[in-house]
Amino acid sequence: MKKAQQISKQPSARPFGAMFAGNAQPSQHEVQALIGYYNAGQIQQAESLALNLSNKYPRAPIVLNVLGSSQAGLGKFEAATNTFGKLVNADPYTAENHCNLGMALQQTGKLAEAAASYRKALSIKGNVADWHYNLGIVLGQLDQLDDAAQSYRKAVALQPGFFEAYGNLGNVVQRQGKLDEAVSCYRKALEIHPDAIGHFNLGTALRDQGKLDEAVASYQKALALNPQYIQAYINLGETLRDQGKMEEAIANYQQALKLDPNNAQASYNMALFFYEAGRLTEAIPHYAKSQLADWRERILYCLYKTEQYAEFKDKLQYLLKDRNTSPFLATLSAHYAANFGEEDHYNFCKNPLDFVYYNRIESLATVDSQLLKDLLNDIQNAEIAERKQARLHHGLQSAGNLFKRPEASFAALGALIKQEFIRYQQQFAGQDCELMKAFPKELEFSSSWYVKMRQGGHLNSHIHETGWLSGTVYLNLPKNKQDQKEGSIEFSTHGDQYPQKHNNFPSKTVTPEVGGIVLFPSSLFHRTIPFTSDEERICIAFDLKPAMA
Repeated sequence: MKKAQQISKQPSARPFGAMFAGNAQPSQHEVQALIGYYNAGQIQQAESLALNLSNKYPRAPIVLNVLGSSQAGLGKFEAATNTFGKLVNADPYTAENHCNLGMALQQTGKLAEAAASYRKALSIKGNVADWHYNLGIVLGQLDQLDDAAQSYRKAVALQPGFFEAYGNLGNVVQRQGKLDEAVSCYRKALEIHPDAIGHFNLGTALRDQGKLDEAVASYQKALALNPQYIQAYINLGETLRDQGKMEEAIANYQQALKLDPNNAQASYNMALFFYEAGRLTEAIPHYAKSQLADWRERILYCLYKTEQYAEFKDKLQYLLKDRNTSPFLATLSAHYAANFGEEDHYNFCKNPLDFVYYNRIESLATVDSQLLKDLLNDIQNAEIAERKQARLHHGLQSAGNLFKRPEASFAALGALIKQEFIRYQQQFAGQDCELMKAFPKELEFSSSWYVKMRQGGHLNSHIHETGWLSGTVYLNLPKNKQDQKEGSIEFSTHGDQYPQKHNNFPSKTVTPEVGGIVLFPSSLFHRTIPFTSDEERICIAFDLKPAMA
């Protein structure tokens, strides 16, 4: 899904009037001709005259200013950077000069230098809302999110009607997981200026909150304002898919493809529909057209499940040359090797059952745990929509990213789980596999959700295709069991109805307790064993994933 879109208010360099410093300066007639060309929009003529004048007056600020502005207007940003650099040296006390240099540096991708120039401009003249806004954009691109948010807040304080700054502030705080604040910012921007991007961005935050009906309404408002908004059709389709409204979801993907037949995300989503519907042969050309995300692995899956082994092996050999960092490819490679008695050459995690980790979170496992009570209360009472899950039987799964929600209980649990990530890493440190070699440095949850099951509840065998390290924390478990393994989690190197040539695939069962946490490689098949008692089984599941995976 495309996340919130930054609102760009393109910074542009411009002359700020005749500025004189030093001895050799152009005449008034030369200045008037120079500025006349620029103000009339005759940018090439302005650049040509400014180049000639710069040979006669190499340190004249007005000449350098018009030259740099003309170069920027013609898209010659490297040249503009050089010219504005000379201007800053010639006249370092004019704030606009530093701002123009920042703009040119930003356009050439020199973001840290651009930020320094914008800051210098603001140190001289700190009351220009646009400059705070421009600085916020650069800082956001540098992932300096706290500073970016501060810049946008200064922009709206100086200019309360600055809807673009409210929108981009929402984007930044949404990236920080502050969804309530993001929603508030987007709504404020829309109060000032209702536009399609604003409604789209609001929809992304509402979906992250698990408020699927409201997210759908926001995407529909975006499309009402801009019927050509391809990404809104895609996001609307994905949200409808989460609600299990597949026909409506497909209609939106098709509309996106009608507007842009080569749209990668829409093609991928169409493929995903066929994939999840078990129409694997039909999914393959859509994945191939998309060339997006894990499209190669998903084509391999379709080939393997439809027993097209020769083509599968040929494509697998090609992908084995890449870095061994795809859990999905690891599953496919390992299963094929075990199925056909060949060596597995993919080294994400060759013995995944050995990397299953179980521990107890004491603050959840203690009698009368307040955190446990709070979690169960928030799961029961928070306004969180459900996400349809075909593999889940007799149960409910939450939508959105649970650990991005505002409830204190989820934040507290997230912090405790991160401590378990560290223990996991310490326990398996030094293992010769990419799972540990490329273990995420930033311990952030790429996804998180709760699962509530009732009598007969279970999850079919599956992997987390887009994860790295996956896990579950158990909050409530059935006690009246006919078999000790009821409600347990079972791991195996075989699952998801992969084709089998034999039954020699090992498995491992973990029977958790309340407060227990299990962590495992995302490449490992796992399922929930059905239970017969009339009690609820409640857990929170999650994925950890490095940015590069």
